[in-house]
Formats: sequence, structure tokens, C-alpha cells
Amino acid sequence: MAGTSNAPHPTQPHLEPAPTGHPAYTETLPCTPESALAARRLIRQALGAWALDDLADDACLVAVEMVANACRHTRSPVIRVSVTRLDGTTVEIAVTDRSRVLPARKPAAPDALDGRGLLLVEAIAARWGADPKRWGKRVWAEVRAA
Repeated sequence: MAGTSNAPHPTQPHLEPAPTGHPAYTETLPCTPESALAARRLIRQALGAWALDDLADDACLVAVEMVANACRHTRSPVIRVSVTRLDGTTVEIAVTDRSRVLPARKPAAPDALDGRGLLLVEAIAARWGADPKRWGKRVWAEVRAA
């Protein structure tokens, strides 16, 4: 068929009300480093819809670090990425996986190529944490406008 592309189409994130009643976008992704790109797309789409584009760079950096940590430290086949608008200046970025091991910031060797992800999240986010679940955990960070 002429003019037809076999290229995969990006999935459309799911918009749903969060349990707290706040608007949220969520997407279930494979637990692979390549999912960082989809997480960035999700964050930018949500922030654009909420006219919070100024938060996009920081929120995307936080999301990419949390996706990378989940991929590195869990054997989950999938992760769930969500962005929730908490108010007019704050969003929560969350990554959920099936590992019960909570994240812990550890000192990185000066010449190490990795190991600074949570330090970066801590520097950018207004606050962050991890909520243990019966089946895994949910790691979250709040990003606020200056």
C-alpha cells in the first residue's frame, strides 16, 4: 500500500483522575532504558496541557533519573510512569515498579559514571520519597515552579 508507514506510533498516554482528585497522565512502559524517551514525552504532553511548560526540563530530568533507577534496580517487566498536577505550580512525577527494595542514596566514587541519580532528583525536586506497596513500590518527586 503506497504511502503507508510501518513505523510504530507512540502510545497515547492515559488521562485519568488521580485518587486524590487531581488530574494525572499515566503510561505503562517496558522496564527498559528506552522508556525514558516515552516518559519525557508523557511529561511534556501533560505539562503542555496544563500550561506548566516552564516545569518541563526539570520534571523530565527527574522522570528520566527515576526511570533509569527502576530499570537498573528492578526485574519488573513493566513500570508505570505518572505525572499529577497538584496545584497551579506543582506536579508530582512518579515511577511504580514491582521491586520492594526502596531507593537509597549512596555515595558515588568521584570517577564513577553513574550513582548520582537520586542526588540529582534531590537537588531538583521540592521533595521526594518512596512508598512501599504490597507488590512493589512507588517512587515520587514533586517539582515546583520557581
